[in-house]
Amino acid sequence: MSMFDGKKVIIIGDRDGIPGPAMEECLKNTGAEVVFSATECFV
Repeated sequence: MSMFDGKKVIIIGDRDGIPGPAMEECLKNTGAEVVFSATECFV
């Protein structure tokens, strides 16, 4: 059982850091449901 089982996750990635799709890929087998994923530019 993972600590993410049944949890809903919002991912906000950074263009110059870790993009949203990369974080989403890391959570793929954890049991979490990604409800929103985006990559933004924070200046």
